[in-house]
Amino acid sequence: MSDLNEVGEKDGWRCWLCDAAVDPDGSVNSDLGPSIDSFAAAKLKKGSTNVERLAHRACNTQRGKIAPVVPWSPELFVIDPAPIVATVERLSRKGGREVVARCPDENDARAASEWLLDRLSRYAPETSFTTEAQPGGGQFMLVLRAT
Repeated sequence: MSDLNEVGEKDGWRCWLCDAAVDPDGSVNSDLGPSIDSFAAAKLKKGSTNVERLAHRACNTQRGKIAPVVPWSPELFVIDPAPIVATVERLSRKGGREVVARCPDENDARAASEWLLDRLSRYAPETSFTTEAQPGGGQFMLVLRAT
């Protein structure tokens, strides 16, 4: 098991689940205090059994033994967004590309693309991703590709 400071430094003192800042000096007994979340990550990286990530105590406790959920930002205008965790697991394992959301216009697709790539740089730093906004049917499909 890793030291809390090592995991915090590696994750930039951001909760891997909610993506909000974690106070390194916060009490580990506080809901917003730092904790180490260990989860099975065989799907994320072959040969790996456990990954330790920084999480708020409340986020870690709420998740419990349930598969993690990484929500899309409520500020984005996306329709039918794909579950981020499952999509990242599939693309990390198999490669390829997937449509992850539909957007009404190109500006919304660009904003969603920037947010998603930024979020994935912290959620799955071991995998490189690119996005593409493909027009079709009066909307834009946001496509995520593992590179």
